[in-house]
Amino acid sequence: MMTVVFVVAAYLLGSVSFAVLMSKVFGLADPRTYGSGNPGATNVLRSGKKAAAALTLLGDAAKGWLAVFLAIHFVPHDAGGLLTVALVSLAVFLGHLFPVFLKFKGGKGVATALGVLLAISGWLGLAVLATWLLVALVFRYSSLSALLAAVGAPIYAMVLQLRPELVMAIGVMSLLLIWRHKHNIQNLLTGKESRIGKKSA
Repeated sequence: MMTVVFVVAAYLLGSVSFAVLMSKVFGLADPRTYGSGNPGATNVLRSGKKAAAALTLLGDAAKGWLAVFLAIHFVPHDAGGLLTVALVSLAVFLGHLFPVFLKFKGGKGVATALGVLLAISGWLGLAVLATWLLVALVFRYSSLSALLAAVGAPIYAMVLQLRPELVMAIGVMSLLLIWRHKHNIQNLLTGKESRIGKKSA
């Protein structure tokens, strides 16, 4: 029963869209109506309002971190507890991707995934963040940074010798994140992908 409660709560928390909330707070257009149409920090940045984008990034990451942090600290430290943590990690991530409050049309999950990884392991989160930042600084493509960070996440998790349940959850999140970037992959291959910080018309 505890597992069900944690998983449902994590999904609902993940469904909260900080991109939409911050856009309303700052008086911006709905992020689903311009740029990539994605309710995420990168698209909010295209509005030109850096503060709104930063708060969106922090909010989306924080909800992923909070859901997993609470699960880690309030479920039993046994095999069942580890499974609950793994399921909560997936649930909050899926909530962001398919939010019940936005008719199941959400973001791509990069910031939320980072928050989840930081809660699971600080070293894992930092390794993935470093990968994202390095690629972003060199190539200036948020999507490429996310894709390479997603590929690296389960590899880093195995190097850190995390439990199989957690490695599996991280692997599933990485696959989903890559799938959510399928249009970005096409744009990268055709040279049509927008660079970080480019304003939307």
